Formats: sequence, structure tokens, C-alpha cells
Amino acid sequence: MAALDAISAILPERRIHGVGYCLGGTLLAIAVAAMAQSGDDRFKSMTLFAAQTDFTEAGELLLFIDESQVSYLENLMWEQGYLDASQMAGAFQLLRSNDLIWSRVIHEYLLGRPESLSDLMAWNADTTRLPYRMHAEYLHSLFLHNDLFEGRYRVDDRPITLNDIRVPIFAVGTIRDHVAPWRSVYKITLLTDTDVTFLLTSGGHNAGIVSEPGHPHRSYQYATRLADEPYIDPDTWQTAMPVREGSWWPTWQAWLAKRSSGRMVPPCIGMPTCGYPQLYAAPGSYVLQT
Repeated sequence: MAALDAISAILPERRIHGVGYCLGGTLLAIAVAAMAQSGDDRFKSMTLFAAQTDFTEAGELLLFIDESQVSYLENLMWEQGYLDASQMAGAFQLLRSNDLIWSRVIHEYLLGRPESLSDLMAWNADTTRLPYRMHAEYLHSLFLHNDLFEGRYRVDDRPITLNDIRVPIFAVGTIRDHVAPWRSVYKITLLTDTDVTFLLTSGGHNAGIVSEPGHPHRSYQYATRLADEPYIDPDTWQTAMPVREGSWWPTWQAWLAKRSSGRMVPPCIGMPTCGYPQLYAAPGSYVLQT
């Protein structure tokens, strides 16, 4: 909400295209639903990249999530205030142990052939720390109890529902996603009463999203279901939709352009008179921290 306030101060009376990736997409959906309930219409559209809103089919991560595991994590986080990056990374490595653990052991340790660092590997190595309260509530409310899907998730002490969302949605799933299985991501078409464009692309949770134009061996399927059209189950949808070669990014760009007001000169960075001074040039100062 602080980010939205800053945008509204710098660009008043402009509506916003919101984008959220993975957990960020879940948080974005929560925010848009809460804003819809309170009559806040600053969002023009919502795009979700590999983001779940129903956690009944959350994939292999459920192997690590039960009441005892969450209690164990809470004890760890209580001592240090956050879940350490290495602890989080370890869980994701186990999900793809053949790719992220054993193949590296064979190539780097047994054969002495260290892999050259690619841009995607470098980006993926930029880990994060999850604050205690945020991570505990996320695991309890969403993964274990599925409160968002079942209408029990509360914002400002009021239960919210994704069915209140009326802005158009663009949702992207990836075929080999081990974090957010695409059939789970697809469920946004069940939970909202608005136009939903669902796109399924080749690749996994990271490479499938970071799939820029010109990237070889990429393909995708997509279709829009209007709010008043009947539901299609994910397997029927996948069989029926044509496969298109190339990156899905231009399709998303065209979708956004259709719902935008055209190109214009970008605003100045910051707004010191409104309490938003200019900070560092992109990508920011955090990249210098170790």
C-alpha cells in the first residue's frame, strides 16, 4: 500500500497495472481483493506470474509443510527474527535434487568441471530472508489452512474474498513448475468473477518466466475466459489450446497495451515535495551489500 501511495502521489489519478511473482502474486491478489472490498479502484489490471491463490494442490512443497514442521521453523525464526536465506534455499534444492544437488556434485566434485555462472543462476542465487511474522502467517493461513481460498483470510480484521476482484487478470503458469504447479495457478479462473487470460509456457518456475524474446526453444499456450463464459478444466484447456512458438512476453505486452492509455514521457523519479526523495540509480544500493 505504501508503494501504491507513492505512485499515486507522483502520478495522480492514474490507474496501475499490478504484477506479482510467486509469493508476490499471492500478496498482490490479497491486496487487490481487500482494495475492491473498500472501494479502492487504483488497480487497472492484475498479472500473476507462477502465483497460487488456492493451496490444496501446492505441489512438492507440501512435503515440507505440516504442523510440526511449521512449529520447528517458528522456533528457528523466533531466535533470529527471520528464516535465513540458506535454510530457504535448502528446501528448494531438495525439490529438484537431481538438478540442484546431485548433478552439481557429479560435475563439480567428482569430475572437477565447475559450471560457468549464467545470468539466471546469478539471479537465482540472490536469496532473501523471510521475516518471522510474515513467514509464520503465510505458512499457517495459506499453506496449512487455505484461508484465502475458503474466505477466512482477514485484512484489517475483515475477511476478504477473491470473488470481489473485477479488474482483468493475466495469469502465467509454467509446465515444469516445482514450486507453483500450473494446475494450481490455473485455479484463479475458478476463484474470481472477472475476465481471466491464462497463459501456460514451457520451462520451470524461474526459466519459464524469464523467457525473453529471442530465447530459443520456447513455446506457450493462452486463452481468455470472459467472466460470463463457462469453466474449462485445466487438462481439457491444455489439449484444446494451440501451441505457439517463441517467448510469451510480446503477448503479455499486447494485453497490457490494449488496456493502457498509450505511450508517454516517463515522469521524473521521486517527488521530494511529497516526501519521496530520489534514491539510488537502478538496481539500487542493496546489490553492494554482502
